[in-house]
Amino acid sequence: MLSLKAYAKVNLALEVLGRRGDGYHEIVSVMQTIGLYDVLTFEAADEIEFSCSAPELQTGDNLVLKAVHALREATGEKAGARITLEKKIPQDAGLGGGSSDAAAALKGLNRLWGLGLAAARLAEIAAGIGSDVPFFIYGGACLAQGRGEKITTLPDIRSAWFLLLKPDVTIPANKTATLYGMLRPAHYSGGGLAAGAADRLKKGETSTGMFYNTFDRVAEAAYPGLEHYREALAKAGAGDIHLAGSGPLLFSMFDSREEALAVQTKLSLIKMDSILAPGVARDEAGY
Repeated sequence: MLSLKAYAKVNLALEVLGRRGDGYHEIVSVMQTIGLYDVLTFEAADEIEFSCSAPELQTGDNLVLKAVHALREATGEKAGARITLEKKIPQDAGLGGGSSDAAAALKGLNRLWGLGLAAARLAEIAAGIGSDVPFFIYGGACLAQGRGEKITTLPDIRSAWFLLLKPDVTIPANKTATLYGMLRPAHYSGGGLAAGAADRLKKGETSTGMFYNTFDRVAEAAYPGLEHYREALAKAGAGDIHLAGSGPLLFSMFDSREEALAVQTKLSLIKMDSILAPGVARDEAGY
């Protein structure tokens, strides 16, 4: 039996440049895997069998099954597999759990079936499954461009700790599409902020002042009540607070576990449950 961790991510910097002719949006983003993960196990079987600890996700359109079919189509492989998914990453949070699960499925089946595909080839297959899936083939810190499928690896952030707070707010159906639909030309930018963040990571700089997320600009309209949680994080001592992706989960980065834990403790005193997770390097999270 083979077991793999599918790590969550945060977008350290996320810019939307504009709408493309194919209906997608052009983005530039710096993403980082963090120590919060689902677990996938793989065993040889005659057919494809899939089970999930979250019954509502055990459906035919789960991205794990989409990854299975994409890999089979790309390689002509006909072998079966028994795949079990244990969900731990909060759903509908903006942490990329489904995309990470799909990438882990590609990596796990590549090993189980002895296909020997390189990371670059797996990333090509991943791009057809979802925009964030190629990033999770590599993990660590990466610059993502295009609609998210063009990946450039960056130096790992090894000492950072992330405090995650998922607000108790109403989440619209198809939240990512909804938030993209709320963007207007005034919200678009040129990509320089994310590119600058990538350059600072290359120099070993990890200060929080380099972070940005376009969706912060429409977050309160998309998630009424979100500002209450943002203010609570700030009052507890978090300095730079952003959506982790398309939301509604908020995150703040700290240089040490002790600093993050102090803020988490203050949040617990006002009955706000948060998650503390370290940054996860490419050699642990990647291919």
